[in-house]
Amino acid sequence: MRAAEVLVASVVPMQMTIDLGRDFAGVRKAVAAECTDLREHDSFARDLIARSPTLRGMEALQSRRPWPIGVTVTANSCSAAGDLPSGANSETALSGDFLTFEVCALDGSFRWHFDASRLAAKQIDRITEHLQNLLCAVIRDAHKPVERIELLSSEERAYLLEEMNRTAAPYPSERCIHELFEAQVRQASDVLAVTCAEEHLSYGELNARANRLAHHLIALGVRPDQPVAICLQRSVAIVVGLLAILKAGGAYLPLDPASPSARLRQVLEDAAPQLVLADAPGRAALGDVGVDVTVVDLATATPPWANLPASNPDARALGLTSRHLAYVIYTSESSGTPKGVEMSHDSLMNLLWSSPELGAPKRRTLQFTTLNFDVSFQELFSCWRDGGLLVLVQEETRADFSALLEFVWGEAIERLFLPIAALKHFAEVWSAKGVLLPSLREIYTSGEQLRATPMLRSFFELHPRARLINQYGPTETHVVTEHRLGANPACWPQLPPIGRPIANTQIYLLDRRGEPVPFGAVGELYIGGAGVARGYLNRPELTSERFLADPFSDEAGARMYRTGDLARYLPDGNLELFGPQRRPDENPRLPDRAR
Repeated sequence: MRAAEVLVASVVPMQMTIDLGRDFAGVRKAVAAECTDLREHDSFARDLIARSPTLRGMEALQSRRPWPIGVTVTANSCSAAGDLPSGANSETALSGDFLTFEVCALDGSFRWHFDASRLAAKQIDRITEHLQNLLCAVIRDAHKPVERIELLSSEERAYLLEEMNRTAAPYPSERCIHELFEAQVRQASDVLAVTCAEEHLSYGELNARANRLAHHLIALGVRPDQPVAICLQRSVAIVVGLLAILKAGGAYLPLDPASPSARLRQVLEDAAPQLVLADAPGRAALGDVGVDVTVVDLATATPPWANLPASNPDARALGLTSRHLAYVIYTSESSGTPKGVEMSHDSLMNLLWSSPELGAPKRRTLQFTTLNFDVSFQELFSCWRDGGLLVLVQEETRADFSALLEFVWGEAIERLFLPIAALKHFAEVWSAKGVLLPSLREIYTSGEQLRATPMLRSFFELHPRARLINQYGPTETHVVTEHRLGANPACWPQLPPIGRPIANTQIYLLDRRGEPVPFGAVGELYIGGAGVARGYLNRPELTSERFLADPFSDEAGARMYRTGDLARYLPDGNLELFGPQRRPDENPRLPDRAR
């Protein structure tokens, strides 16, 4: 009977959905009505069973109590204290194992009981301040809509908007990204820049080939901000073409020859490029599209640009500045029309310059992703920025993770950029084969929620010289946050954070009114600063909907991008991402790091 006595204790679960548009007085009445309804059920068990008929067994009931967060009403006066331990030593019966709010019915004094292993005293102080701000506001006006009650003090607001976004750092905003490549040519023209199968080009050779083609593109009428499509299979020609487009002042528009013809048609009709650089597979893909566009064949045996100057085109003569577009990359849409994101040179230069690895040893970098994903930009230009060697992998090897693992080992790859889904497959194949990669130093990953699985931990435990870097950023801003996981994989959290904003980037977590949410609360993630794209090509309405004026910046014309993702700050200042679908309150229990 002892277990039964515990189950019928006066602890009942309450779950309510509050309409933030209602005034506080209305919300208070709704809560009071719910409390009255709960009191009609004089036991925990009967109330829970009435609400959830499937919970019939004693074990199921015990597993749901105590609840993560609880409210306890006592007749004893109390005061808000720092770290009041919950558990067997507490004199008060605790209704929540994560956090209990104890309030005295006689005088309204209160205190918190919390699990100090999951909540810090600073967090409790902040919650107390929010509660006090709430009470003071509703005393003044109980009919104000709940969503308009200001919980933040001026100090916390300044901390969230200013201190957490103090990221200003110098970078060469006036330079174009291909000028970083040209700088390496001047420093070490004989060093290898790219290799693919049996073809190898030094920085000088790659620069000369790209320059000759660039002069040809200029003669064909390429000008700044003009998209030039590129549709080639994996080869040295693809990087020659990409560099040539940039040097000619154009914006490269990547097309994957393996994409469905309907997708290629949508992109070509929307972007309307005058030229497309192609090889045999590219020409075949474009032939099925049925769009009239001039093709520059890079696979021709005697190209008309073979005898053109090998010198760098003059950017000033072209009228090219860092404000012009470097690329237009179309987002992958599961339905509807894909959107072309317009990214300028100066935005991408900030990304390249903000990396902690700037000036690091030259890395052999694998070129894994297709050009129509923005990660490919990092692969190419972070490698060339440091004078490293870009290693292109053939498509058949790229598609076979077992062959890819052997390729990475055989080519002594030092830097990998793998989307999280690809990283998972890579680790699975590695686990089955047991191949060690002694040259590996960095793996950058992004694209979804990273999970530190036992297999992933094992991989990095056996590669102690390699580091895992978790990045976040939509196509509309490229990478904006970064978190470098520690050297001891055993200490990694199961869901690693996405880190903090990179240089010259601002992160705002806002509510539906566009106001900052309290530190630790979940809000929609907005991105401001140097990395924000110009907008969507030919989509002014959508651009104005997603790219908004930044009300928190003093810079004229500053904008921010609305991601639609949900996130919150962890106690250490890193960001935890939930994505557009998952909220922490959808879980049976709040995450350990919940506010």
